[in-house]
Amino acid sequence: MDTGTLSGPVRPSQSPGGERRPAFRPDIQALRAVAVGLVVLNHLWPARLSGGYVGVDVFFVISGFLISSHLIREVASTGRIRLARFYARRVRRLLPAAFLVLAFILVAAYLLMPFPRWEANAQEAVASALYWENWLLAAHSVDYSHLTDSASLSQHYWSLSVEEQFYLCWPLLLLLLFKIRARWARLAGVVVVGAASLGFSIWFTDVSKSQAYFVTPVRVWEFALGAVLAFGGAKFVLPRIAANLASLAGFAAIAVAAVLFDGQTAFPGATALLPAVGTALVILAGAREGRQWHTPLSSSPPVQWLGNVSYSLYLWHWPLILLAPFAFPDALAAGALTWQVKLGVVAASLLAAYASKRLVEDPVRTWRPLSRATGMTFASMAAGMLVVCVAAGGLTWTYQRHVDQAAREVTAERDSPCHGARALMAGSGCEDPFGPAKTVEMGPANRYYTAPADCPPLMSQYSASDGTKTTTKCDFSQGAANPTVVWLVGDSHAQQWQGPLLSIARKNHWLLYTSYLGGCPFAGIRAVQYGRETVADQRCMSWTKSMTGEIAATRPAYVFTSFYSRHEPAQDHSGRSQAEQYQEGLNAYWSKWTAAGATVFVLADPPLNGLVRPNDCVLLNPDDPRQCAVDRSVAQPPDPLTAAAKASTDPKVRLLDLTDYFCDQRRCYAVIGNVVVYYDPNHLNLDYSLSLDRVIAQAAGIPG
Repeated sequence: MDTGTLSGPVRPSQSPGGERRPAFRPDIQALRAVAVGLVVLNHLWPARLSGGYVGVDVFFVISGFLISSHLIREVASTGRIRLARFYARRVRRLLPAAFLVLAFILVAAYLLMPFPRWEANAQEAVASALYWENWLLAAHSVDYSHLTDSASLSQHYWSLSVEEQFYLCWPLLLLLLFKIRARWARLAGVVVVGAASLGFSIWFTDVSKSQAYFVTPVRVWEFALGAVLAFGGAKFVLPRIAANLASLAGFAAIAVAAVLFDGQTAFPGATALLPAVGTALVILAGAREGRQWHTPLSSSPPVQWLGNVSYSLYLWHWPLILLAPFAFPDALAAGALTWQVKLGVVAASLLAAYASKRLVEDPVRTWRPLSRATGMTFASMAAGMLVVCVAAGGLTWTYQRHVDQAAREVTAERDSPCHGARALMAGSGCEDPFGPAKTVEMGPANRYYTAPADCPPLMSQYSASDGTKTTTKCDFSQGAANPTVVWLVGDSHAQQWQGPLLSIARKNHWLLYTSYLGGCPFAGIRAVQYGRETVADQRCMSWTKSMTGEIAATRPAYVFTSFYSRHEPAQDHSGRSQAEQYQEGLNAYWSKWTAAGATVFVLADPPLNGLVRPNDCVLLNPDDPRQCAVDRSVAQPPDPLTAAAKASTDPKVRLLDLTDYFCDQRRCYAVIGNVVVYYDPNHLNLDYSLSLDRVIAQAAGIPG
């Protein structure tokens, strides 16, 4: 990512004409090298350098320092900031390489990736070109339907979006502050802005960690920290020994954060202070002229070269990592990149970074027609954005054509007697039930959550405490005076069964209600969601309690229920086992339904997918999907929901365990009956679940 100009503006030197100009700061160049190195290593070896994402925070502090130093110097010498020229310099510095990589991403997505990935990549390429990617990812991070989405090729542009938004607003703030005559008051203004941002960051990280990682206000304090150093300028120079100790402590702080932090760390929040303050210490120490203890390493040619290409390297490495499995599927080990492939990605990234720096970034930045005409710069920016948007639109249009064709093919294949789970039915006579799938790409026709076309919109009558509508009423009763009322309730792991249940409901003329709340175990328990007890748990408990009574009030004949209990652990702090907590909480709800006359069918969760095999395993092994088979004991570990159903003494509570339609006696499969079993890491392919409608009906004793 960009971190300002290559010249650090702290130690001014005298030009032959007497003009003060900034001297080069090799320590800042070394910080760039450290930052991009941490990010790249984290993306390639996340288990070995779990906190390498803090490299982004290093970049943010550097940007705040360099850009603020430049603007402060301009105001001091001219009394104003020429905003158009400032923005034009940013455009020439950032956009040529950014547009080049986005163009590459769109072409590579079309040539190498399966068509279901095209739409998301096209949308995020547009968001990245318009520097709005961070807000898009923040929205997706709290949208349950997006939690299992694959990463896009331009996802890393989120940090560039944050920087561009900073570049857009920060000069205006400094202009306002420089209307204040007192220098201390200007510094105080930056401190107040930074402190407010830090406070918001700490609060928002605790409330919504996934969103907090991306939104701009949470990161402003890191830029402000760099700006505080810029206001200090050369006025605060540490003694030689203190400067050496400060710089070493700063580098050590960054390294500690990179090694000790991981995906469970409450980040950014207060923990981001460690790498950010560490970066500030290195910058502060570098205000003193002369060599430091780290200089032999930090000023070495390899480190300086890496810092010089850091922006281009940041742009190129991520799409190359994601494209490698599709470009070299035969070079993978167990579906993951081998160390040889990873080293190849590093080499390719460095080569692409050097080439784009030498052939695109530097030439365009200094090209006289652009550098002499601000208007021409902005016109070129608009043209580049338009090209990316048009190319993304073309990819989206092509995607839709493939969607329509795939839907026709999926529908045509469903009548085969060996299609999906039917291949495992007794007496099917299917020769190769675990052979290659006819379609390995999961598109809209395979979405388990597709809203039924013949059901009305969600009902406001049944909503969670935050107003989220949860329930749909599908009336197939054909006007019957006393229709059979049936419910399907739970989280998305209940929703993945709606395809076959809707099929059964149509055949039996049911009045079927479906009600789901993502990530919510339908039981009277306190649960830990995504590793933390949060406000969302209260929302879940309130919804399940109220829905239990609502369901009982409809006097249902059947209630089908399921949820992802293996990863929604109960925690009432009593020390009791998961099985005990779940059994108590489930029986409390089930008994209300059976007392109302219902038979409760508990749908056992299917074998695990993304936790036991690579997400793209079938896609990368289309001719031999048996490579994706997993031992049954691993793929189907104990489940509290299943255990509670087995332990229930209520004769009207029945377990529907369909594991034998996902596994043989030894292994569980990702392709059965020429159909891919899973849509994403956690949910069934709609096409496969539909093939289970007769199995479910027979197991429940219902005509199907």
